[in-house]
Amino acid sequence: MAPENLPVGILFFSQTAVGILGNWSILLHYVTSVITGKSLMPKDQILKHLTLANSLVIISRVTPHIMVQLGLQYLLDDLLCKLTLYSNRVSRGISLHCTCLLSCFQAITISLSHSRLMTLTHSVSKYMIQFCSISWLLHLLLNIKTAIDVIGPNTIKNVTRKIMLGYCSAFAFSNGVTGLHLFFVCFTDGLCLSIMVWASIFMVKILYRHKSQLQYIHSAHHPLRVSPEDKATKTILILVFTFVLSYSMSFILIIYTVVFDNPRLWIINIFTFLDTCFPTFCPFILISNNQSTPKNALPCCSRRNL
Repeated sequence: MAPENLPVGILFFSQTAVGILGNWSILLHYVTSVITGKSLMPKDQILKHLTLANSLVIISRVTPHIMVQLGLQYLLDDLLCKLTLYSNRVSRGISLHCTCLLSCFQAITISLSHSRLMTLTHSVSKYMIQFCSISWLLHLLLNIKTAIDVIGPNTIKNVTRKIMLGYCSAFAFSNGVTGLHLFFVCFTDGLCLSIMVWASIFMVKILYRHKSQLQYIHSAHHPLRVSPEDKATKTILILVFTFVLSYSMSFILIIYTVVFDNPRLWIINIFTFLDTCFPTFCPFILISNNQSTPKNALPCCSRRNL
């Protein structure tokens, strides 16, 4: 391994260790709850799939870069490249859908006192497991084309143009099937991001309205207390903002690798690190909210809100 690659390798290894530790600690709690017979609430179901997807994102995204920095790129054959990129695309899509579903569910939850959505919420809650399972199935099928187009760094094939991904390569968009696949991927991602932004704006309005109402109720001798619901909503807003920022880094990286024939590896490393920040820090945002909120207000510890 070249000496100049050592700091980058240590950085990616540290990010992987921190992210896996945080996500697996939350997953361990859910596994323990299932083993002990405790039923998981709807938000628990969403967070369980979100933390699992985040773990896969970190492993599939960062591990190949660590191998390159350690000088082990010769181990990246066709199969490993296809497996890592396919796993990354699937888990990335699941993370997007779970974050979108979480923000929508919280928006409905905090607006129940002002609407008639209680019956709808109970109906949706009953099928939360099915919603998450369908999301996995959808992305497993949607990203098969991605696995087919990926080749290893040592593979020689007669293609008009390859997109360099730093450690692997992919065929350039050259036929209608690839264009249709790209359209569906962009459409589903754009739809989820749009819904996520709408739910976030809606929650901000609810929080502002709630704060304004409390200012009239409480006097100066009775300081305002932030309710568990408000804390949960603010935590989800932080998650949404972090995810959008991380997704933007991923989008910029995709544009960069498509436009330039020989993208520089150090630029890919920077964007890869920023892209993986959401799955790395997401569990710690949840844990910090858990420590500052009563135990009956978090899905990780109870049956109420995030």
